[in-house]
Amino acid sequence: MPLDPAIQDFLGLLRQLQADGLKRTHEMAPPEARETFRRLALARRGDDAGDPVASVEDTSADGVPVRVYVPLGTPRAAMVFLHGGGWVIGDLDTHDVQARSFAHHAGVVVVSVDYRLAPEDPFPAALDDAHTATRWTADRLGEWGVDRLVIGGDSAGGNLAAVVAQELRGTDIDLAAQVLVYPAVDMTQSHHSIERLGRGYYLEGDTMRWFAEHYVGDADPADPRLSPLLADDLSGLPPAVVVTAEFDPLVDEGDAYAEALRAAGVEVRHHSFPGLIHGFYGMGGLAPAAQRAIETTCAELVDLLDS
Repeated sequence: MPLDPAIQDFLGLLRQLQADGLKRTHEMAPPEARETFRRLALARRGDDAGDPVASVEDTSADGVPVRVYVPLGTPRAAMVFLHGGGWVIGDLDTHDVQARSFAHHAGVVVVSVDYRLAPEDPFPAALDDAHTATRWTADRLGEWGVDRLVIGGDSAGGNLAAVVAQELRGTDIDLAAQVLVYPAVDMTQSHHSIERLGRGYYLEGDTMRWFAEHYVGDADPADPRLSPLLADDLSGLPPAVVVTAEFDPLVDEGDAYAEALRAAGVEVRHHSFPGLIHGFYGMGGLAPAAQRAIETTCAELVDLLDS
């Protein structure tokens, strides 16, 4: 399927900005990349100011900054949400729309996590913060009148969510589901789609390598705590919603993770959305197809929780 027309327009605007001097992410120092990503993330929302929720509160999860979104109506679960950005960029504001969409369309309390970023705090700092925020949330389910916990994230956040789900298996924290939105699950970056789609579709192969250099540091990229796809045993993990995009360099590894989970006996709801690119989950205000994909993702989570 060809690129969605609205997405094509967005990429055309991005190409024009680059022709006018906008540097690519991997050409910047991390602080500049963070500010540029922040501006683009706010701009790409279009007219979408975010779905309505009952309340929003910034607080601390045992030292980790979080933003808590309580949905309208009675919540069905709480969800720890881990934002994307290659473990180097992104924050609570760049992913405010994404967090709101889960709260509104899935009816879950969302705890969005402002984990530490590389290179100032490389692996495993972000993963440690994800665990801290997850345990903090698990300890407070009763405050929101729920008894189920979900973990999810997009891109780098999908990586963190997948690893946390693996590491919590068999512990006192029982996850009801995991939601992985175009997750980065193989830090060896050996999948064909990285080369095939690594230029001209928003997320670029050079940027992915730049992210990995900052986050992985001296660790082994094949370590399952970095590459959850490479874990020896995926059985016994919580049911998963896995979504990928046709024109995303991460599509091959995301699809592979969905298949590996299913082969291990895990219940999987997998959608590979045609015509869309990496980052579509923040583009509902720009592209109706992206908005439909967002709502489908949330509907799958609702169906998992209600079944």
